[in-house]
Amino acid sequence: ADDRPDAYEQLVDRLLRSPQYGERWAQFWLDLARFAETDGFEHDKLRKNAWRYRDWVVQALNDDMSYAQFAQWQVAGDLLSPQDAAAHVATAFCLSGPDMPDINSQEERRHVLLNEMTATVGAVFLGLQVGCAQCHDHMYDPISQADFYRLRSFFQPAVHVKLNETVSLLAERSNVDRDKSYFMVRGDWRRPGPEVQPAFLRIANPQRHEVQSEHAGRGRVELANWLTSPQHPLTARVIVNRIWQQHFGQALSSSPSDLGVMGVEPTHPELLDWLATSFVDSGWQVKRLHRLIVTSATYRQAGMSQLSSNMPNVEVCRGVDPANELLWSFPTRRLTAEMIRDAMFAMSGSLVTEMGGPGVCPPMPTELVATLLKGQWHTSPRVADHYRRSVYVFARRNLRYPLFAAFDRPAANDTCAARQSSTTATQSLLLINSAVSLDAARRLAGRVWDEAEGESPGVVRQAFLRALGRPPTSDELASALEFLEAETALITREQRPVSELALPITSTPIAESARAAAFSDLCLALINTSEFLFVD
Repeated sequence: ADDRPDAYEQLVDRLLRSPQYGERWAQFWLDLARFAETDGFEHDKLRKNAWRYRDWVVQALNDDMSYAQFAQWQVAGDLLSPQDAAAHVATAFCLSGPDMPDINSQEERRHVLLNEMTATVGAVFLGLQVGCAQCHDHMYDPISQADFYRLRSFFQPAVHVKLNETVSLLAERSNVDRDKSYFMVRGDWRRPGPEVQPAFLRIANPQRHEVQSEHAGRGRVELANWLTSPQHPLTARVIVNRIWQQHFGQALSSSPSDLGVMGVEPTHPELLDWLATSFVDSGWQVKRLHRLIVTSATYRQAGMSQLSSNMPNVEVCRGVDPANELLWSFPTRRLTAEMIRDAMFAMSGSLVTEMGGPGVCPPMPTELVATLLKGQWHTSPRVADHYRRSVYVFARRNLRYPLFAAFDRPAANDTCAARQSSTTATQSLLLINSAVSLDAARRLAGRVWDEAEGESPGVVRQAFLRALGRPPTSDELASALEFLEAETALITREQRPVSELALPITSTPIAESARAAAFSDLCLALINTSEFLFVD
């Protein structure tokens, strides 16, 4: 144990410096960016270089790129830094949504892409449901249909489509190619109305900034700079609210992509304002914001399950604020789908920490692969790739990896501000029966078996330490040893061939096969505990 007074702060700094920081936080942003490596729809065609955007996000987070630059590059990186390949990759954010390259009408395709892009930029950076104004004025917020098409016109000159080709943003276009932007009557691409010019969203523009550039293609630069202006009323608040949500499982405003009239008012508005102001004053430094939050007394409170009813004020707090909106204790949160898979591999010693590159395809149940078109899921030939971090698992829009689908990873058809946290029978069945869980249990059992040399109390203690991060209590140890004896006897009575037993994967041969298989079952049970799946 680290007995230094600042041991906790040192741990926080070490984690923020770790390359795994970028991998963990990238998935949060990829949800917002509706990232996938395929187009979606019927044919779900491969996007060969989509992974480069995912790798850029990981690297940008690890480099602690300021959020201002992070946002600017994703809106107009090709114009802001035309000689920097990474800046061009960053603009893939705008076009990461679903697409139909083979649609008969390429003009309709372009219209749909522009609308989706505009709605996503509004939701992700402004926290407003701008997309609701595509066909009519927003029902609740002061966002007119004209506002929507003025915002869309920033992107209009850069989006060019060709049949069966992946679309990309073009930094420059000739005057001949430059398109005019129109108000689409009732949102119908076949009914262009009056011409519109680029303009910032009025609801988020109290200073009444106007677009200055006469060059149509440069409008995105002005949009990027406007979004990240220190005086902007929304951008900093939106990202601070999102980061708070990732740490606590609940945002200060629980509608993080809808801060409009129908959104939920913040539980702590002064705190949100203070954090946003501090964030901008610090140069939009994301790691500093993380450190500020996780070293706070609020974050370091005991979790709900750690509080005893006879502790002072606990019952009063539960009566006054049963939903814990005022954060009188740390909220209990389940690991995300990717965290569950990575945790299983990490505890078993099989996690491969190689970074970057095209998405990898771990083995998939044959009955699921059969639902795809031919050749849409080729299991990666290199076995090590099957154990890489989940952020690198190939993201097919039409078929999510089973563990991810069961534990609420979004389908990437739209920007996702907050994942659901469902509790279903499918989750339990998958955790106890899937090949991934069983393999992790066998590898954990083998790792511990080698460390403790098969000695019963020793293997149980090591298994608890590896899986749950703590030794077993005396009652848990007794129950585990009792389970091992009963399970060993059951396996012995069944007289199954050794080839059918779930033996630990060890570095040396195992003599007591029945007892070893029983230990694999114990490790599988630990993976299925709430303590493994939840953070408290």
